[in-house]
Amino acid sequence: MYYAYKYRLKPSDAHREELDRHRDICRQLYNHTLYRLNEYQDEHAELPSMTTLRSELPTLKEWWDDLSDVYSKVLQTVVERLFDNLNSLSTLKENGYGVGQLKWKPPREFRSFTYNQSGFKLDKKGGQTVLSLSKLADIPMRLHRNIPDDANLKQVTVKKEPTGEWFATFGVQIDREPSEPTENPEKCVGIDVGILKYAHDTDGTAVESLDLSDERERLEREQRKLSRKQHGSNNYEKQRRRVAECHADLRRKRRDFLHKLSNYYAREYDLVAVEDLNVKGMMESPSNSRNTASAAWRTFLSLLEYKCKREGTYFVAVDPRGTTKECASCGVLTEKPLWVCEHSCPACGFEADRDANAAWNILSRGLEDIGVGHSESTPVETALPTDTDSVSVKRVVETGSPTLKERTASAVSE
Repeated sequence: MYYAYKYRLKPSDAHREELDRHRDICRQLYNHTLYRLNEYQDEHAELPSMTTLRSELPTLKEWWDDLSDVYSKVLQTVVERLFDNLNSLSTLKENGYGVGQLKWKPPREFRSFTYNQSGFKLDKKGGQTVLSLSKLADIPMRLHRNIPDDANLKQVTVKKEPTGEWFATFGVQIDREPSEPTENPEKCVGIDVGILKYAHDTDGTAVESLDLSDERERLEREQRKLSRKQHGSNNYEKQRRRVAECHADLRRKRRDFLHKLSNYYAREYDLVAVEDLNVKGMMESPSNSRNTASAAWRTFLSLLEYKCKREGTYFVAVDPRGTTKECASCGVLTEKPLWVCEHSCPACGFEADRDANAAWNILSRGLEDIGVGHSESTPVETALPTDTDSVSVKRVVETGSPTLKERTASAVSE
């Protein structure tokens, strides 16, 4: 499997100056390559291949002295980066999106460069872990967690964040195969995500959303201060960095929360069923888009997916349509506005918390989609939240019924 390990670098002032110089040379090469791509297209009425433009690098070095100061593999990845961006635009165009053309990169938008396959290594010097980069420097780094001994380092990307901090992200290939999911998963869970309660699962666990209101207020204050600074002045630059630090603080806290939550579900269960949400479409909605963006559901699902694969856990993304309206007991659809927090079925009388009902429907669809057996002796200890007064049955014990709806129906009949 392929993983990314990110570490903070601790460069000196001389290192920072050299890192910025290499980054700017790569930016200028990117812009030159884009110019050559457009020029070639005008002359030949077709786009050049990546090999064609990459083969021009030795000739460029004859008159562009700065290119010789940068490792050759780094220059090649800059050309590859341009064509990756071009392919991304082509994919968006094929999917019906309106796209423009690639533009030249100003310094603030080109923040990283990559050593691929060679030219870098981890080393120990004076008791300090350093990242040795060819034609650059030995830069101290904070190795807060060890890279596995059987890991093969494929590449490293060095990036400057808007805060001015430098990070190194290693692309690591681990040869060992991930654990295979069990044929008959016993511990299964369905997860319904939301705004106020970030996750509500079929075991009755409700996880509150992360409260970042203080951080947002601090960010807004700092942004107002930035708007009063003269653009380009020293005070403006100091305040811009302060705003970037507030953004980074928000991002770190949110990702820490999502990593811990996804790691819990991936390790504790044999099967995890979630909704396959169209977050991009929800973001385009004029209502509640800020809270939707802050929830970062797509990030959570992406983290959960790769962690489940690593732990040997089934990950099932089901169609979210109607999971809230459908009764988990009898399957009858019941319309309910957003402010209604309880599910009450007019057909069978089943009552439950709105999110708990949706979680059971998600798990039911997940079991159907995955097509695996389910242990008949598995106790479903907390079918619905135990602190909800409207719950008709607090504890359900499976008695040989292979389907979720039959188990829930038996709970209602009791």
